[in-house]
Amino acid sequence: MADDSTAGARDTVLGLWAALSKRDWDAVKTFLSADCIYVDMPVGATAAARGPDDIVKRLKVGLEPLAGYQNHDGLLVANGSDVMYEHSETWRWDSGETAVLQFVSVHRAIDGKVTLWKDYWDMGSLVNQAPPTWMDDLAAADTSWIFDATGRI
Repeated sequence: MADDSTAGARDTVLGLWAALSKRDWDAVKTFLSADCIYVDMPVGATAAARGPDDIVKRLKVGLEPLAGYQNHDGLLVANGSDVMYEHSETWRWDSGETAVLQFVSVHRAIDGKVTLWKDYWDMGSLVNQAPPTWMDDLAAADTSWIFDATGRI
C-alpha cells in the first residue's frame, strides 16, 4: 500500500494529465507549483519553461494548433513525491496527419502541486509523422516562455 505522499503525488500527476488531455489550460495550471520547471528532454534544459503561465504557453506551442489531442494512460510508478509515467499521446492535425508518440514523463509532486516535470520522447518520431509545415510553424511560435534550467534539473 502506498504511503500518503506517494498516493497524493500519484493523484496529482493523474489529475494533471487528465486536464492536459482535455487541453483545459486553466485546470492544468492548478496542478503546477509557482516555480515548477517543465523540460522537453529532447530539446534540453536551455529551452525549459518555469511557472504555470509559461508552462502552459509552452504546452500550447505544440498542442493548441492540433485538431485533436489525447493522452493514453500507461504504467505509473510512484515513490514518495517522485512519479514516473509511461504513456502515449495521439496528435492529429487538420491536414490529416496523425502521430502516436511514446512518452516517459518524470514528475516531482509535493503537496498537490507538480514542482518538476521532464518529458522523454523521440523527436524524430514526431518529425516523421507531422505535416511538412510543422517545423516551420514551430520555429515561428512564441518563445517568451523560455527559461534556462541548466543546473536546476
